[in-house]
Amino acid sequence: MDALTLFGLFAVTFMLVCYIKEDASHWWTLAFALGCVMGAAYGFLQGAWPFGLVELAWTVVALRRWWRMPARRGLNAA
Repeated sequence: MDALTLFGLFAVTFMLVCYIKEDASHWWTLAFALGCVMGAAYGFLQGAWPFGLVELAWTVVALRRWWRMPARRGLNAA
């Protein structure tokens, strides 16, 4: 297994862990966005640009969700 494949495995595993933990803290949503960026980097480096583009789209979705979270803005979550 080469370094790029290990990076891709780490990226998608990190994304999965963050997705599972999202309900625990708004920081996990931000971490999920970081995982999506890593997944996009892996996709582009590996030559699978459609995968990279989809991961970039997920990054935008995750950042938008994080930005709109009441806990991130210091408000009480209802």
